[in-house]
Amino acid sequence: MSRIGKKPIEIPDQVRVEIKDRIITVKGPKGELSWSYPERIKVSVNNGNIQVESDGNSKVDRTLHGLTRSYISNMVVGVSMGYQRVLEIVGIGYKAQVLENKIVLSLGYSHPVEFPLPEDIIATVDPKQIQITLHGIDKQKIGHVAASLKSLKRPDYYKGKGIRYAGERLKLKVGKAGKK
Repeated sequence: MSRIGKKPIEIPDQVRVEIKDRIITVKGPKGELSWSYPERIKVSVNNGNIQVESDGNSKVDRTLHGLTRSYISNMVVGVSMGYQRVLEIVGIGYKAQVLENKIVLSLGYSHPVEFPLPEDIIATVDPKQIQITLHGIDKQKIGHVAASLKSLKRPDYYKGKGIRYAGERLKLKVGKAGKK
């Protein structure tokens, strides 16, 4: 059995969990998430806890056991507290703006880059327009949107310009050595 999969998931007071036909639905103050879990896994709700169990002991079963438990735990945290991801924009003239349901970025290209946001992701930009904060209830979707934004202008390893996660440290490379 998976060590992570064995741990029960505590259900907060304001969260409701329903299991029907291999689909788990978690409702909370921030929203509602549903997920169809694998057939090899059993999920049950007992005494305010969600318990995940595996039928077999193969490597695939152990992997799915831990994955299912982590995914359900992320759903419970998402609908109760939510998730956020912060991105920083580094570079002269680089900035971001939020217009309706899209982010407009100036990243040194000849044109502004428009990035459409999914419906359940909310973006805010600080007053200096160099920090983007993504808010939502689905951890996987926020991570995907953040990675997609970062891929628009990856950090340069010589000058450090580009989009990066907040707190991400880059080891800058040394430029060319001058002529002797």
